[in-house]
Amino acid sequence: MEKRKELTPTQIVEILDKYIIGQTEAKRAVAIALRNRWRRQQIKDYLREEILPNNIILIGPTGVGKTEIARRLAKLSNAPFIKVEASKFTEVGYVGRDVESMIRDLTDAAVNMVKSEKTLEVHAKAEELAEERVLDILIPPVKKHASAPADANDEENDAYQNKKTREWMRAKIKSGEMDDKLVEFDASVQTAVGMQVLGPFGMDDMGINLQEIMGNIMPKKKKKRKTTIAEARNLIAQEEAQKLIDMDAVQKEAIIRVEDSGIVFIDEIDKVANSGGKGHGPDVSREGVQRDLLPIVEGSNVNTKYGVVKTDHILFIASGAFHVAKPSDLIPELQGRFPIRVELKSLTEDDFIKILTIPENALLKQYSALLETEGVKLDFKKDAIREIARLATEVNEQVENIGARRLHTILTTLLDEILFDVPDKVPQEKVVINGEFVRNKLSAIVKNRDLSKFIL
Repeated sequence: MEKRKELTPTQIVEILDKYIIGQTEAKRAVAIALRNRWRRQQIKDYLREEILPNNIILIGPTGVGKTEIARRLAKLSNAPFIKVEASKFTEVGYVGRDVESMIRDLTDAAVNMVKSEKTLEVHAKAEELAEERVLDILIPPVKKHASAPADANDEENDAYQNKKTREWMRAKIKSGEMDDKLVEFDASVQTAVGMQVLGPFGMDDMGINLQEIMGNIMPKKKKKRKTTIAEARNLIAQEEAQKLIDMDAVQKEAIIRVEDSGIVFIDEIDKVANSGGKGHGPDVSREGVQRDLLPIVEGSNVNTKYGVVKTDHILFIASGAFHVAKPSDLIPELQGRFPIRVELKSLTEDDFIKILTIPENALLKQYSALLETEGVKLDFKKDAIREIARLATEVNEQVENIGARRLHTILTTLLDEILFDVPDKVPQEKVVINGEFVRNKLSAIVKNRDLSKFIL
């Protein structure tokens, strides 16, 4: 948890700035919420339990960076994090997943997170044990027999010789000389147990760890495997690490982390809002999903296969485009559970220019990297970048505003011929893209509204 302490709100925003252009308000809100989790955990008295997270709802048109903020947060937070789509859930009683499954998934993520941390802690010990097992296969230790004193000396001598040989072999294994040699060993096989009951609900959805139940009944299978010594050491080290980890402690730690610092990002929240009128057809289930969300966001106990999880201090961040529905179409109680509302702005022409050039994963950098693998260098001139941004803004205004996703469609259409002709028909090593090239390629499509509806 120490890593979280280092990330101040300013640092979080700086990291998000590398990948997301603009939307400062959304970044600030998310950064403050993340830091507040850590601040709350430093409070020692009863007040710690009283401080509840301020859930956030991000509102803005599609393609402005809502989901991208979630993706980057997952890497930054160093806490159990899960991103779910609100449209995937159904009301209890309907076919589909109930909303409690998001907390079960979050707990699964936390268990995996803690388990990988513990595996790193015991890695050195597991490597030693794996080395011993490989040595036992290559040079089995001398077995002691109850024998006459005359044989005892021979036995001691054999044991000494065996020890010397093992040490010699150990040095060869450590130096990597033996890595490519084949060895046969017994590997434990994970038996996959699958069962589906009550239609779409699996045992996981009911909070039952079927794997553990069956694992205790059925003995673990062993299977002969023949691999290189390098691979055998890795496989055996993984097995040994599993034995060294106390899974009860892992599960306990995971539940504490979920309750104290878990984050659930609910995307497409607008898809479960009723856009006016009485509920009919699928709208009945939509409102049911909102009602089912209420107790979880407010704070309730959810049964998982690792134990009961309290959701009081889990941070919920929701986002939606709200093209058809409005935030006020959500049921009032749910609106109250998301006190912080942040509106993300539509992207301008200048934003598009920055999106194309500044982020570490900018689209122009991606296409250049793709063509560099063929030995062709793409050179985008400044007037070309401005023209692409202008066309993207124009098409967004005329057809449908899909934000930065419009750049994907425009660039794919623009570079279509080059991507197809390389490497067969493009002899030169450098392809220059200037404003004139962009206009010649795209202006006809942009002017014809019917065409741009289908192509861009």
